[in-house]
Amino acid sequence: MPLSSPTVNSVSSPRRKGLVLIALSCIALVIFGVFAWSGDERPEAAPAAPRAALLDVLDGPGGSERVQIDVTLYAPADTPAPAVLLAHGFGGSKDDTAAQAQELVRRGFTVLTYSSRGFGRSTGRIALNAPEYEVADARQLLDWLARQPEVLRDGEGDPRVGVTGGSYGGALSLLLAGTDPRVDAIAPVMTYNDLAQALLPNTATRDELPADTPAAGAPADQGVFKQAWAGLLFSAGTAPREHGRTAVGVDGPSGTRPGEQPLTCGNFTPQVCAAYTEVAQTGRAGQATLDLLEAVSPKRVTGNIRVPTLLVQGERDTLFGLEQADANARQIAAAGGKVKVIWFAGGHDGEPPGPALRERIADWFAFHLGGVPPVPDPGTGFEYDVAGQQQRNGRTPVRTVAAPAYPGVGAERAPRFALPLHGAATQVVNPPGGSPASTSSLPGAGAVLDAAGRFGQSLARDLPGQVAVFRTDPLDSQLLVSGSPQVRLSVASVPGQPTTGDAVLFAKLYDLGPDGQRRLLGNAVSPIHVVNLPPDGTPVEVEVALPGVVHPLETGHRLELAVTTTDQAYAVPKEPAVHLVGLAGGGAISVPSVRGTTGGAATVPVAPLVGIGVIAAFALLAWLLSLILRKHTDDVDPLLAETPLVIAGLGKSYPDRGTAVQDLSIRVERGQIVGLLGPNGAGKTTTLRMLMGLLHPTAGQIRVFGHRLLPGAPVLSRVGSLVESPGFLPHLSGLDNLRYYWAATGRPMLQARFDEVLQIAGLGTAAQRRVRTYSQGMKQRLAIAQAMLGLPELLVLDEPTNGLDPPQIHQMREILRRYAATGRSVLISSHLLAEVEQTCTHVVVMHEGRLVAAGSVADIVSVDGEATFRVDEPEKAAEALRTIEGLGVVETDGDLVHADLAGHSAAVAVNVLVASGISVHQVGPRRRLEDAFLQLVGEEAR
Repeated sequence: MPLSSPTVNSVSSPRRKGLVLIALSCIALVIFGVFAWSGDERPEAAPAAPRAALLDVLDGPGGSERVQIDVTLYAPADTPAPAVLLAHGFGGSKDDTAAQAQELVRRGFTVLTYSSRGFGRSTGRIALNAPEYEVADARQLLDWLARQPEVLRDGEGDPRVGVTGGSYGGALSLLLAGTDPRVDAIAPVMTYNDLAQALLPNTATRDELPADTPAAGAPADQGVFKQAWAGLLFSAGTAPREHGRTAVGVDGPSGTRPGEQPLTCGNFTPQVCAAYTEVAQTGRAGQATLDLLEAVSPKRVTGNIRVPTLLVQGERDTLFGLEQADANARQIAAAGGKVKVIWFAGGHDGEPPGPALRERIADWFAFHLGGVPPVPDPGTGFEYDVAGQQQRNGRTPVRTVAAPAYPGVGAERAPRFALPLHGAATQVVNPPGGSPASTSSLPGAGAVLDAAGRFGQSLARDLPGQVAVFRTDPLDSQLLVSGSPQVRLSVASVPGQPTTGDAVLFAKLYDLGPDGQRRLLGNAVSPIHVVNLPPDGTPVEVEVALPGVVHPLETGHRLELAVTTTDQAYAVPKEPAVHLVGLAGGGAISVPSVRGTTGGAATVPVAPLVGIGVIAAFALLAWLLSLILRKHTDDVDPLLAETPLVIAGLGKSYPDRGTAVQDLSIRVERGQIVGLLGPNGAGKTTTLRMLMGLLHPTAGQIRVFGHRLLPGAPVLSRVGSLVESPGFLPHLSGLDNLRYYWAATGRPMLQARFDEVLQIAGLGTAAQRRVRTYSQGMKQRLAIAQAMLGLPELLVLDEPTNGLDPPQIHQMREILRRYAATGRSVLISSHLLAEVEQTCTHVVVMHEGRLVAAGSVADIVSVDGEATFRVDEPEKAAEALRTIEGLGVVETDGDLVHADLAGHSAAVAVNVLVASGISVHQVGPRRRLEDAFLQLVGEEAR
C-alpha cells in the first residue's frame, strides 16, 4: 500500500566526533574569552577643559552685518581628532547638548556645540534653518573648525567632521550635508524631511500610495494645520532670551531695530512670523508660506547627500512621524548615499535617545570618520524597537528587531498583510465651529497618555455623530505592526445636508481587545483633506497613510479604524457639514510587518560582551562543523530520490506540554493527493511545521526526495506551501503580487511559471486586476497560485478551503486535481471530511499525536466490506444479491441497495446484478469518510 509505514535507511552520525570537536573548541575559546573579558575596555581620552566663545558670522544673503553665535569647543587629550558638530533642538541651546558632547569627547572626538541663532546667547533672528541664515551659520562654523589645532583636517579649510542633532538640529545636519561637501558623515535624530507636510499634513491621495517602504507617507498638499504642535514651537521662539539679550535690539538683515517688529513675533524673522500668523488665523497656508517651508525643508537637498547617513527616528512622535525618516531614507539612498535606519521607542512624545543609542551614534562616526579607537562596520541595516506594556514601576520592556536593510531601499519591499475591514458607510457631522472636538494626542505628553492607559483609562475620545468605525475580525495569530498601515476610503457629500465642497477628516487606529478596551496606536491620527467633493453625493476614493507605529497585536484582538470630523490637536473647519464615509477598494487595511531577528534592548558592558560573543560564535561554528560532518554520511538516500515525502518514526515533545507527535510514519508518492486528518490537538499542525523546517523533531526523520530535512535545507525549494494566509498588497494586481513574492526568493523569474500557475489556479484575466477587487475565493486561489509558483513537486496546504463557499470549494477541488494530474503530489490538512473524500486519493488519520490509519480513501471507508449499489429496480436487485452464498444483510433505501459483502468483492455482486437484468448506475462503499474517521478516533458518540 503506497501509504504504508516506511522503513528508511539511515547511517549513524559521527556523534562522538562532533562532541569532541565542540568540547575542544569550547575549552580553547573559554581560555580566549577569559583574556578578552579581562582586557581593558575601550581607552578613554582625558578631555581638555571646554573652550567657550562668541563667534561673529556674516548675517543673511548680503553678509553686510554680523551676528554672534555662542559656541563651546570640547577636545580630547589626543589631538588633532575628527570633529562632530552638535546641534540642538528647537527652543534649546548648546547647554542641552553638553552631556552628549562629553560622551563623544571620551570616545576621542573633538566636539563643537553651539546655540543656533535666536536661542541661548546667540543673536540674530530665527529663520527655521533657512539656507541663507542657520545653514550659512553652520558653514561658517565649519570654516572656524578647520582653523582649530584640535581638529583633524582632510585639506586646507576642510575639517574631518560629522554632524548630528535632534529635531531642529537633525534637520540642520541634513541641510548642511546637502550643501557643504566638507561634511563626511551625519546622524539626524527624530527630524523632518518636509516641514510643510509635518506641520500641515494631508495623509490622503487619490493616487496609489507607495508601498515598497514600511512607513511611506502621502505626497499630498492642501494639508490640515497641526495647531497644537505649531503653537508650542512658536511659543518657544518667542520666549525671553538669556541675560536680557532680546532679538528686538539686534541690527542686521535678519534682525530689526528697536520697535520695528511687534513683540508677538518674538525672535522670528518677519517672514516666519507672517507665515505663522496666516496659518494660525486661517488654518490654511498661502503660496508664500508654502514656498518658505519648502526652502527650509531637507527634501530640497537630500538628492545631494552621498555621505554615510544614520537616520534615528522616534516611534512615539506626533510631531515628526516615521514617514519623515522614511522619505529621507528613500531620497538619500536614491542619490547614492549609504543609509542605516533606527526606529527607537521614544520621540517628541516620549523619551529622547538614551546613552545606549547615543553610543550607537558615536560608533557611526567612529567608523566613518576614523581617527579614534576603531569599531566594527555598523552596516546599513534597519532596526526598530518593540515596546511592551508599561509596568506600574514606570519601566517599559523593550526588544529590538533587526533586518539586513531598510525595506524598499536596500532590500526587498516591506511585507504587508491585508486584513479585511467590516462596517457600513456612515454619515459624520462636522459641528458648527468645529466644537466639541475629539481627543487623540497631547503634543509632547505621550507619557501622560501612556500612564492613563496603564490603568485602563484611555484619554482618546471620539464623539458620537462625528465618527465612522470599521473593524477587522479577531486575529488568529499575533501580528507585529511595523510602519504605516494603508487603507482606501470613500468620501462623499450628502445631498440635502450642509456641505462646503471639502472634507477634513481624521483617521486613527485602535487596538481593540476581547474585553472591549481600546488603545490608540501611537496616540496619533492621520489628517485627511479631500477637496472638490461633488455636491450630488458622488463618492471620491482616496488612499490614506495611517500613522506609522510599532505595535504587537495579540491573538484575539482587532484593529479598529475610526474616522472622525474633529481633533483638538488640529485646526478644523468652522462651517457645519455632513459627509458620508465608507470603505473602498475591497475594504481591507494593508498592514506592514517587517521581519527580522529579535534581541533585547538592555545594555551590557562592551568588553565582557566581546569575550562572551567570541566564545558563543566559535562554539556555534564547531556545532555547525559537526552537522556538516554528519550530513556527509546520511544526507541523501538514493533509494528515495523519486519519493516526494517519507516520514519515519517522527516525534516532537515539549518540556512543558508533553508529546505532540509520537512515532509517526507515512509515505507520499507522486501523483497522490493525501489528506491529513485528525481532531484538534491531533498533531497535524506540528507535523506540517516540522515538514516545512519550522520545528526541529525530537525523534525520527523526514526525507523529501531522499534528502534528510533540516531547517533551511535546499530541498525545500522543491516544496510549495500555504500554511498561513498570505498578505497581498491590495493596490497591486494578482500577477504583480506573485511577481514580487517570487522576486523575494532570489530565484530567476523564468522559473516561476506564472502562466501555467495562473491557468491551474483558474484565475485567468482576473490576475491583471487589483487584489482589492477580489472576492475571498479569488484571494484563496491567488494564495494557492503563490504556493504553486515554480510548480513545486510537493505542495503542502493547511486548510486551503477556509472561508470559501460551496461553489468556490468545488473550484478548489478541481484546481488540486489538475495539479496532481501533472505528476506532482499534494498534502492537505483539512477539517472538511466530505471535501477530503471527494478530493483526495489517500488519507492519513492522526489521533493524540499518533497514526491510527493510512491508505486510499476507498480502503479507509470500506473497512467492514459494506457496499452500496444505485440501481433502477432496488427490490429485484436485493433478491438477486441474496442468492450469493454467504452474503450478509441486504437492505433497500430508495434507489439504493446496501449489502454486507462478507468477503466477496464488489465485482462479484455487480456480475450477479447484471446477469439478473438489473441496470447498475453506481457502486461505492456504504460508509462515508466521516463515519470511518469518527470510528477511528473513537468519537462516534460525539
